[in-house]
Amino acid sequence: MTAERLKVTVVDYDAGNTLSVTRALERMGARVNLTPDPAEVEAADAVVLPGVGAFGDCMRKLKERGMDGACLEAYHTGKPFLGVCVGLQVLFEGSEESPGAGGLRVLPGRVIRFEVGDHKVPHMGWNDLRVVRWHPVLDGLHGEAFYFVHSYHPVPENGSDVLGVVDYGGAFCAAAGRENLVAVQFHPEKSSHVGLKLYENFLFWARSL
Repeated sequence: MTAERLKVTVVDYDAGNTLSVTRALERMGARVNLTPDPAEVEAADAVVLPGVGAFGDCMRKLKERGMDGACLEAYHTGKPFLGVCVGLQVLFEGSEESPGAGGLRVLPGRVIRFEVGDHKVPHMGWNDLRVVRWHPVLDGLHGEAFYFVHSYHPVPENGSDVLGVVDYGGAFCAAAGRENLVAVQFHPEKSSHVGLKLYENFLFWARSL
């Protein structure tokens, strides 16, 4: 299967940056299906879960549309899966931002608010990614700057799930993954050519699985 023929489904659940993610993937040659239909997520060759806003709101919208189960089914059946921004955070068990709102629980750990001394919260702007465990989706991106907008960050329970970190009053997990799953806290679609490179990497990795 070539990258051009890969059918990538972007989960549409009224949670923000879906159109810009779709356009970035299309620029890299993917055949993109932006859909609110859980059945189409389950039938995709690869899945991208974007997200902006509050953790609890995103989880509520996923559940209301049946997308929580569809995303879990896609992951557990081995489909290449990419989470972006809050699409990373909801893969964990829960968040300080929304007490009582459970996440998808794919990755053990929780999401916490920044405690960074004199640094401003939210963490907003460009920051350099340090790849700590090689992954095809992050190939060639060590030391590159990506665009961030967030007040909370994940703390994985398993260190082996951490793929990349960024320093902001201390190092935090900015990329995580295991098996057929990779997710990033930053916005590739707002990160110029390096963001497009990440989406290109994802397409070639998805093709190989």
